[in-house]
Amino acid sequence: MVNGWGRVNAALPAAALVLVVLAEVVSGRGQVVLGLAVIAPLVAATSLSRQTTVAYSAAAFIVGTLLGLYEQQYTFETAVAQSVRLLALVLAGVLAVTSCELRLRRERQVTRLGAEAAATRAVVRTSESLQRALLGAAPQVPGLEVAARYLPGDQGAQVGGDWYDAFPLPDGRTMLVIGDVAGHDAPAAATMAQTRGMLRALAGSGHTSPAELLTALDCVLAGLSLDTLLTVTAVTVDVRGGAADVPLRWSNAGHPPPILVHADGGAELLERTPDRLLGAMSAGSPRTEHETVLRRGDLLMLYTDGLVERRGMTLDDGTAWLLRALSRIGGEQVDRVCDGLLGALGSRGDDDIALLAIRNPR
Repeated sequence: MVNGWGRVNAALPAAALVLVVLAEVVSGRGQVVLGLAVIAPLVAATSLSRQTTVAYSAAAFIVGTLLGLYEQQYTFETAVAQSVRLLALVLAGVLAVTSCELRLRRERQVTRLGAEAAATRAVVRTSESLQRALLGAAPQVPGLEVAARYLPGDQGAQVGGDWYDAFPLPDGRTMLVIGDVAGHDAPAAATMAQTRGMLRALAGSGHTSPAELLTALDCVLAGLSLDTLLTVTAVTVDVRGGAADVPLRWSNAGHPPPILVHADGGAELLERTPDRLLGAMSAGSPRTEHETVLRRGDLLMLYTDGLVERRGMTLDDGTAWLLRALSRIGGEQVDRVCDGLLGALGSRGDDDIALLAIRNPR
């Protein structure tokens, strides 16, 4: 069908010239229609190549000239009028070629933009798949409700340094981790993947308390000489024994503080004096550890700073907004809590966002 239309478009300018000649012959001398020959290059300009439009422009001028001879128009008395007619044919041909060039330029631009858009979509799909692979399967904690979300920032890159994780410890407890590597690009994602793997390896080798784990990680990062900063909150959840109250212990390396949403709806910021960022100072100095209890119906929300540090919003304002939002929707299912927070933002911010929510069922 497309080839058929292409052949029709290619034939239209030639048909226009033939019709002009026939009209001139049928109407007889004195019925000057030679100016209609300009239709051919104008039609060619709408769908054919520049070279073809030039050829039809030349053909229109030749046909017009020959029809003028047929009409015996080239006399002393009509010299000015015929010169104007022929000049009009030349100008019309130039106009047709110019219009054709502009059309072709627009078509090339549309094709280029389409190719770039397709390439961007492919990169986005690949980046999203890579980020999902780096984050791994959805976290699970036996006996607790768990939900996690990752939302890339609005920089175009679909990978970044924010991550969440949950994995079992040798003693039967579960370690929860939320972290943020400085940067929103592939190097940040690579550092994130390295750090995530090192945390699991260190925890599996016996560093099972949050403070010890982050201290050991700091030593490893110092040995690798990674030129980057990380914030991490590590939390142990002890569901052994099936007690109603679940003990929590956590250590915070410069990360936004966790939020505890009580079963009655109150939201408490677990704000303690945070330890230094990972990679910020000499490694090896002890880190502090804190503890609380996750009672029946309580929810613990871990998050990265992209959730509370947004354009036009101070950190204090963002934290206050998050506390209000969790007080309002914190009693819903953990999946709906996470989706509700991201939906309430309205749009992506400049930074990535990672969320990890756990609830002790009622």
